[in-house]
Amino acid sequence: MANQDYPVYGEITGPIVMIGFGSIGRGTLPLIERHFKFDKSRMVVIDPRDTDRELLDKHGVRFIQEAVTIENYRDLLTPLLTEGEGQGFCVNLSVDTGSLDLIRMCREIDVPYIDTVVEPWLGFYFDTEASNASRTNYALRETVRKEKRKNPGGTTAVSCCGANPGMVSWFVKQALVNLAKDTGLSFEEPSQEDQKGWAKLMEKLGVKGVHIAERDTQRSKSPKPMDVFWNTWSVEGFISEGLQPSELGWGTHETWKPKNAKKHKQGCKAAIYLEQPGANTRVRTWCPTPGPQYGFLVTHNESISIADFFTVSSKKGKVKYRPTCHYAYHPANDAVLSLHEMFGNGGKAQSQLHVLDENELVDGVDELGVLLYGHEKNAYWFGSRLSLEETRRIAPYQNATGLQVTSAVLAGMVWALENPNAGIVEADEMDYKRCLEVQMPYLGPVEGHYTDWTPLDGRPGLFPEDIDESDPWQFRNILVH
Repeated sequence: MANQDYPVYGEITGPIVMIGFGSIGRGTLPLIERHFKFDKSRMVVIDPRDTDRELLDKHGVRFIQEAVTIENYRDLLTPLLTEGEGQGFCVNLSVDTGSLDLIRMCREIDVPYIDTVVEPWLGFYFDTEASNASRTNYALRETVRKEKRKNPGGTTAVSCCGANPGMVSWFVKQALVNLAKDTGLSFEEPSQEDQKGWAKLMEKLGVKGVHIAERDTQRSKSPKPMDVFWNTWSVEGFISEGLQPSELGWGTHETWKPKNAKKHKQGCKAAIYLEQPGANTRVRTWCPTPGPQYGFLVTHNESISIADFFTVSSKKGKVKYRPTCHYAYHPANDAVLSLHEMFGNGGKAQSQLHVLDENELVDGVDELGVLLYGHEKNAYWFGSRLSLEETRRIAPYQNATGLQVTSAVLAGMVWALENPNAGIVEADEMDYKRCLEVQMPYLGPVEGHYTDWTPLDGRPGLFPEDIDESDPWQFRNILVH
């Protein structure tokens, strides 16, 4: 049963199957318990490791220690999801589980589904035979978009709904509305379904691009030892995406491309990739606490989906407007050290991978938002500034980074229950107001900040630089060469 001290958003009448019980699974469990009515005896968690078995026992949740694989997923999951009466829910929070296959299966058996990333089956990220183009998030996303076109409508499957991708797409819409009001633009807010209306609003406001600008200042109580990768969320997930090619949505205002940039021949063509790993690609960006900072241009689904969603095309299909969009991520200092150590060792991961939990951290904030730049007010950051201290107060088993993800999973589940036949959707296609309404109690201060900073500040400085002074917001000026 849900805890009556919290709003109960709906009832899950069948089994809840959670795949994966790492840092995000642990944090999502209490939110499901708080906000849904369901039969606890019909919930099951599946994970290849039994590290947190005691926690599940404490909560009275059934546990199956097994890896979900391409060979066993149907035989393992179908009986669990369809057992007894009512409609179940599949919550996929695991690495190495093929999202597309799970989406197809869940929709066949009329079970709502949610994940935080288009996850491939084990082996995909490190396949030395595969081309870089095929290892991109662009390629993974295209498989899901193709399935959506082929089989529109039907049981809701929410693709890529964590903090980012996920919540940040809702922030972009809220930021646009705020910016429109602050600049005195006469406008009518587009509806959820009106993709063209949203894209035209962004174009009208003169937004050249969007950074998913994040700074994680959470600090551990003790120094990081050698040969251990420390992070504030899934280390496996971070290494996987960090070793994929760097990717970004590619805007119509760009006049220059890096020499190692490559276009895609098929699909929406909203993005390019660089033939270098994202976690070793630096960009200049801005967050409220540090001000100007370096971030890593790690590939993420939202870099492509936001650029795609906000594209304005002519009647003949020619692209008239599109924003540049990419992640600009400064992880916790221990994670930066860990990356430095890993890349120094030829990209070989450390022998130990460890997620810092709320008890090992001493303080800090995960400041995660969207920086809309190039418009008449220069740049506007809008996002969550959630502290570790507040996280401890409002939700168990997670740090600030985790809660931004788990609360987005909660919001996505609520939306799926309220929109049971929406088909396959990304966060950009969901009702941002409803989703943020569910999520806001878990996000700490959610604020907007204007800045006059540009990537040209303080440059060229002591050394000559290849910069474009005619337009500060060219990617040429943002990329750290």
